[in-house]
Formats: sequence, structure tokens, C-alpha cells
Amino acid sequence: MPPARPTPRVTSPLVPAASRSRAKPAPVRVAIVGTGSMAAQHVRLYKQIPGVILVAGCDVDRARVTAFCAEHGIPAAGAYTDLATLLRECPCDAISNVTPDAFHCALSIQALKAGKHVLCEKPLGLDHTETRRMVAAAKRSGTVARVNFSYRNWSAIQAITARVQAGELGELRHVEASYLQTWLSAPIWGEWRTTPAWLWRLSTKHGSHGVLGDVGVHLVDFATYPAGAIKTVFARLKAFPKAPRNRIGDYVLDANDSAVLNVEFANGALGTLHATRWATGHANRLALKLHGTKGALSFDSDHGHETYRACLGPDAATATWRDHSAPPTPDNHTRFIAAVRARQPSQIDQPDFARGHQVQCVLDACFQSASTGRMVRV
Repeated sequence: MPPARPTPRVTSPLVPAASRSRAKPAPVRVAIVGTGSMAAQHVRLYKQIPGVILVAGCDVDRARVTAFCAEHGIPAAGAYTDLATLLRECPCDAISNVTPDAFHCALSIQALKAGKHVLCEKPLGLDHTETRRMVAAAKRSGTVARVNFSYRNWSAIQAITARVQAGELGELRHVEASYLQTWLSAPIWGEWRTTPAWLWRLSTKHGSHGVLGDVGVHLVDFATYPAGAIKTVFARLKAFPKAPRNRIGDYVLDANDSAVLNVEFANGALGTLHATRWATGHANRLALKLHGTKGALSFDSDHGHETYRACLGPDAATATWRDHSAPPTPDNHTRFIAAVRARQPSQIDQPDFARGHQVQCVLDACFQSASTGRMVRV
């Protein structure tokens, strides 16, 4: 393979200059709302940020929130079972909303009305009517409101986006993106047939929007972050037979487990985005290819999160691809805290609530397209 050319330095506007100074960072008090399995990931990332203090946990399950606070060094007095009480009694600056999807809208708006900064798990809401309300509430509050599209933490996607925005690909023409998992075809994460934590994801009765709602939200964000907004979509969704009468106990297995989206971007490029839980050989693979009039960029998470490939400049004439390493970039939690400290919500890079709403509009258009068999304008 030809030697790699030096990767252009990608500077990041994500952290204000003040945050990079030697001055002691201003303390930011954070409460974790929803203490299920994903909450531990939020704790881990916050603890890596100087000056962040975890002051409270909140969950409807008293035993769970008490154990969560004890495990993560949060004072026992910071264990709450009601968000309204937490907001009234606990001095905090921000919350991480790590509750189930159905509660993202109501609890985030409640916190915003109380003047708190909010980092909300994906998807931002259940549909675009909810996310529109959340965007409006964030604007009224004037506080920082972000959505945790966690794959933005991978430095490769940040580097790729910077190069696209710098015009290195010329005019974008074609996009390929995929999110592939194998847990329906192999017990790589456990036996899904006997595990409620997996079974609910296959049942619309239990609140699932299938693979499109679960990981498609990441796929759409990952593709459109560098490629730009989607204008129209034609979607096919399918739930394959998985059990006798497609049912296991109380779980009717009717939520889509494969999705294929044919899209046109606002810039005129065409693309195909697809996701499935039947991708034997891929535990959790997110891949992207961007082709333009001047060159192409490619990413495959199976080969690492900080590396990508490029076919640019003279290499385009010989279809030569070169490997590149992406410089480290701040994760979503670091961006969130930087925005809180800057008190300038619009000055720190996305993903904000407006971005979460944009992605949700695409997903809603996909469901409409799949139900009508027609192309839908986003």
C-alpha cells in the first residue's frame, strides 16, 4: 500500500479558548436522571472532565437509584425518585436525561423550564411533534440543550466532516451508509429469545420502533453530519419471522429488524442508507462512504474509530486509497460542559436539540414512506 500522506490538521471549534487555558475550570453540578445501564456511561464520561461534580441521581425505582448513587460516589441525599423534587431541592446546573425514550420530551422540557442545561439521550423524542416542542422549550430557556449522538465521539467522523466542509470532495454525488448488527443471527450479546432487554426491541407493543428507531437514528446522524440534510426518502422496512406465530410470551415480534432507505440530499446527491440486526459477522458496524466530483472518503468502524481512508487529488485518477489517522476531538459530554461554561449555547458545536429534531423528521418520513409505499419529502 502506498505510504499515507500527512493528514491535514483538523482544528476543533468545540472547546472555547477559555476552557483550554490553565485556569481552574468552573465547577458544573450535574444530576443523572434515569439510572439504568446507560447511565453508567454518562457517569464515566463526566468523571473525565475536570470540575464536573455529580450531585444527584433520579429514578422511579428507589432501590435502583440508591444503589446507583452509592456505586458512583453520589451523596445519599442526592438520591431522588421524582424530578420535580430534585429540581426544587437539589442545587444543580445541568441534567443528563437517560430515561426511556417515552420520557425524553416531558422530562427535558421540565428541566429546561427550571433553567437547567440538558443533555438528552437519543432519540430526542418519539416523533417530530415532540422534538419540535423540545426545540421551542430550549429556545425559550436560553440554556444549553444537547442530544447524545454518541458516535460523534469518534474522531474519524469529525475529521471526515471537516474535509467535506472544506470542499476537498468537490460537489457531493453519492453516499453509502450502513449500521449492521448480528444479534438476531448470532448470540453475540446473549440469547435474545429469553431476554426481555432484547425482546422489547422487537415489539411495537413494548414501545419499539425497530432497528430504524433504535440505531437508524445514529445512522441518519452519521451520514448527514458530513453529507448535509436529506430532502426526500423512500423507505422499506421489514420484520422477518423469528418464532412460531412471530411471538414469544407477551412479545409480538412485529418491529422492523431491517431497513433500507433510498434518499436524495438537499445538495442533490443520492444515497442508500441501510440497517439490520441480521448482519452475520458484524457485531456493531457503522460504515460510511462519500463520493464527490474531486474524490472520496471512507470509514468503517470494524477497522477502528480514529482511522479513515481517502482517495483525493492525484490519487483519484488511479483509484488509490490511503489510510489516515484522525486527531483526537472532544466527546459529546465535553462539548456539553464547555457550552454550559461558555453560556453561549449556539457557539459550541452540535448536536443540539435542533439537530435531534432534524434527524427525527427524517425518521418520521421513513415510517410514512414505508406505510404508503411512496417517496416522502422530509
